[in-house]
Amino acid sequence: MSVSPSASPSATSSVSSAGSAPTQADLYDFVRRTAGDTELIDSLPLDPEGRTWVRLDGPGGSEAWLIGWPPGTGTGWHDHADSVGAFLTASGELKENSLAVRLPTDGWKTLELTEDVDRERRLRAGQGRSFGRHHVHEVLNESPDRHAISVHAYYPPLPQIRRYSRSGPVLRLEQVERPEDWQ
Repeated sequence: MSVSPSASPSATSSVSSAGSAPTQADLYDFVRRTAGDTELIDSLPLDPEGRTWVRLDGPGGSEAWLIGWPPGTGTGWHDHADSVGAFLTASGELKENSLAVRLPTDGWKTLELTEDVDRERRLRAGQGRSFGRHHVHEVLNESPDRHAISVHAYYPPLPQIRRYSRSGPVLRLEQVERPEDWQ
């Protein structure tokens, strides 16, 4: 894994109204435009073993990242706490597994999920999505031989990430990470 200094995408960012927090739509527009910046996408160093990333200047004080995904890598199950977000695949293909249910935010370590909560999306280059607070998902590059690159944005900047393990219908809270753990 590597971390590089902040970079500014050539795409200009916009926020829905002066001084207001960026919305999910603003974040999605930012990741869509940024993913179209081929010079920026091509500048990301790719590692055959682990994910690489560069922090970007997101709109309206948001946190944004350009991420490279080697074949066979993924995030594991997690959420972004109180942040809303958006991400878009700039090259390659990513798979997102998510839960179509709002989980309690505190006071639990293990939950048993019902059969109808699992969702799967395949996001090819140019495809993405936005999501609300407490969205639980995992993102994977299932390709056996091709890197994927994606752009992500979150607002407010990530206060924490909760990491989960999953065994069948059982979801278990494993760890809570704070910004100092990954920056």
